Amino acid sequence: VELGRHHIMVAASAVAQNLECNISTGDTTWILVSTTLVLGMCPGLAFFYAGMLRSKNTLSIVNQIFAGNVILSMMWLVFGFAFSFGPTVGGLIGAPVHLLWLGVHYDKCGPHAQTIPGALFALFQMMFATITPLLMTGAFAERFKWNCFLVFIVAWEIVVYYPVCHWIWGGGFLHQWGVIDFAGGIVIHVSAGVGSLVVALYIGKRRDFHHFHGEFPPSNLPLAAIGVALLWMGWFGFNGGSALVGGNLAVSAVISTHVAGCCSACVCLLLASREKRPGATAIFNGVLAGLAGITGASGYVSTQATMMIGTLSGFVSYYGIQLSK
Repeated sequence: VELGRHHIMVAASAVAQNLECNISTGDTTWILVSTTLVLGMCPGLAFFYAGMLRSKNTLSIVNQIFAGNVILSMMWLVFGFAFSFGPTVGGLIGAPVHLLWLGVHYDKCGPHAQTIPGALFALFQMMFATITPLLMTGAFAERFKWNCFLVFIVAWEIVVYYPVCHWIWGGGFLHQWGVIDFAGGIVIHVSAGVGSLVVALYIGKRRDFHHFHGEFPPSNLPLAAIGVALLWMGWFGFNGGSALVGGNLAVSAVISTHVAGCCSACVCLLLASREKRPGATAIFNGVLAGLAGITGASGYVSTQATMMIGTLSGFVSYYGIQLSK
């Protein structure tokens, strides 16, 4: 144990010595704005799911997402940030040296961002940590009891999100192998997507699944549209803020985010129009598929490559839905 503590402290000391803190007012302002935008994705997610569900379950899904947000936020404050971004222990998990954000400064940078305060980096990452498990609620909406929902998201956050976040973003073994993920394509969307698929397969099909041809009629499309709009705007902070600076990298990420969402939505719109009059749900699904598809590469690719990724996301989204039906 003492040897392990020694290695952790040596690693932390080496990181501290190599830091070149130069906190920028512009970068700090941009990440503050991005954090606020990502926080707005929580009500956006609640409105989107509520509008797509049956009306009798609208309040239930809103309660679940807002309750999940505050619980997961407190977990991140108490121990989540430490396990995700603390000095690595064997490349698997972070050491608990920042419990309760001890040693996380407001006037100094941290090892993961040199131009913003360490506390702001922790707050920005909190937004990611809270929304990731909540993305899965669509897979089991209307079918999890309240207690089951709380136990599941808490356990999933600890067992899945914190380790995966550390593996890629916190200096874990995948980071050491050269795996890169700009804004959460793997850490957030792949992990939440796989979790959703596993839960959906375990629970099984919904009642009257075939009666509605695999697509239950939404209860409130205008409410769902508001949710998509909030998610779309929030994604600018989601991807653009992941640059952790307010320069050309953030501009590239924001442009890629919008272009990919539009390309994917156009594909879904055209494919849906071949069979019937395209509905709002086709546009919603296309936009969200494009936004999710570009996330992991939004700061790394050109506009032309973004168009290809967005187009491919639209095809995968549309025909994936057809396959699930």
